[in-house]
Amino acid sequence: MSVRLHGLLAEFADDRQLLEAVRRTRDAGYFASCVEAYSPYPVEGLDQALGARHHWVPFWMLIGAIGGGTFTYWLEWYSAAVNYPINVGGRPTFSWPAFIPPAVEMTILCAVLLGVGAVLFGARLPRVCHSLFESHEFERATSDRFFVLVRGDDPHFDPLATQRFLETLSPLSVVEVAEE
Repeated sequence: MSVRLHGLLAEFADDRQLLEAVRRTRDAGYFASCVEAYSPYPVEGLDQALGARHHWVPFWMLIGAIGGGTFTYWLEWYSAAVNYPINVGGRPTFSWPAFIPPAVEMTILCAVLLGVGAVLFGARLPRVCHSLFESHEFERATSDRFFVLVRGDDPHFDPLATQRFLETLSPLSVVEVAEE
């Protein structure tokens, strides 16, 4: 039984090497969606070097805000003026100023909930198990090492040629990451 290769992981000592490695990897023809970079802290310019894609989080937050506010305002109107109107001291059943604060609160709540959901879905989280977690070298990704992963699903990926290419970038190491 052969082990399927998830990709090749190159380890670097500092952020400048990481940034240069990502740029050269993209210039070598590897697809942006198949090149991943890992760093213990944000590296300026890394998202541009990776070819950052459009983020859908603001769109989903807008949908949540519009939907949450509209639904809450409609629900208040329906329950107070249509479904169960109560005459309290001759006041109107549809008192729109009283409906604004709850609608604003629900607007914010729904926007935040859909925004968090979009972030989690976009990052494919929560991810309990990932092939990278099995690599002992990758344990230092949160403390002091920088990594570039070229995934095996890239059409340009050839294990030997990609390994030779990654070794030209002067990494500390290049290791194979097996698919789970």
